[in-house]
Amino acid sequence: MKIVLAGATGFLGTVLVQKLAARGDSVTILSRRATSRPGQFASEVRFAQWDGKNQGAWGRALSGADAVINLSGESIAGGRWTPQRKRRILESRVQPTRALVNALRSIPFAPAILINASATGYYGSTGSGQVTESDAPGAGFLADTCRQWEAEALAATDVGTRVVLPRFGVVLGPGGGVLQKMVLPFRFFAGGPLGSGRQWISWVHIDDVCGAVVYALDQRELAGPVNVVAPQPVTMDVFSGELGRALGRPSWLRAPGWALRAVLGEMSELVLEGRQIVPRRLLESQYPFAYRDLSAALRSLVS
Repeated sequence: MKIVLAGATGFLGTVLVQKLAARGDSVTILSRRATSRPGQFASEVRFAQWDGKNQGAWGRALSGADAVINLSGESIAGGRWTPQRKRRILESRVQPTRALVNALRSIPFAPAILINASATGYYGSTGSGQVTESDAPGAGFLADTCRQWEAEALAATDVGTRVVLPRFGVVLGPGGGVLQKMVLPFRFFAGGPLGSGRQWISWVHIDDVCGAVVYALDQRELAGPVNVVAPQPVTMDVFSGELGRALGRPSWLRAPGWALRAVLGEMSELVLEGRQIVPRRLLESQYPFAYRDLSAALRSLVS
């Protein structure tokens, strides 16, 4: 397939580009830089420069494309959620999505599919109850951000494009994300659960994140929201215990919730408020998960 990908230089995008290129897809990356860092991507990957906001020559890359994948968005875990940072997080998702959809409207034949990233933050804090794609959005900053983000993407249905909204859970992968932050204290024998330990973690291995995106490219019946999480969520206590076993370290030093709230402010909800998400759409379509079991997933990444 001929694929245009925005947000390719981040934690997830870099791995996804490699997998797309390996299966023979032609990939054009929309980036603020005209080229990649040496060795970052295969030589056959092409680049088109854009600013993520305005229309420009980059729009020509969409002509003749089969699919567009949009992973653009500033990290939500890069610092306290000040009003300024909240605005940047929202704009870094809404503006690129709007720019892409406007570009699709300007070409004679729009790509057949837009896969536009979202997150399980859409559901807000769900407590102990299970949540599927049919549940309504929750409350709070993350839920509001995801709702606006998805609304921008769904506008592409007006030009006949199939829109898939993968709602990513807690992505586990090497060299980035939550796992990198949690591993460090364990290596110094100071690891343990965060908060009460009873909050749910809807995790997913990065291989299944990329696998689900590729799967959505080929499965025409998939449209709208798709929860991209493993079928077996766990509590924070279980997650910490499994991470300790994978590293050969104890899981004993609990970080109290009040301390995390003092340090992280509102951003502490990322680790203190649980979501028990069910990947109903992927299960119903028989997506072949590479990692259903947390223990195997962690061993593949940290052992």
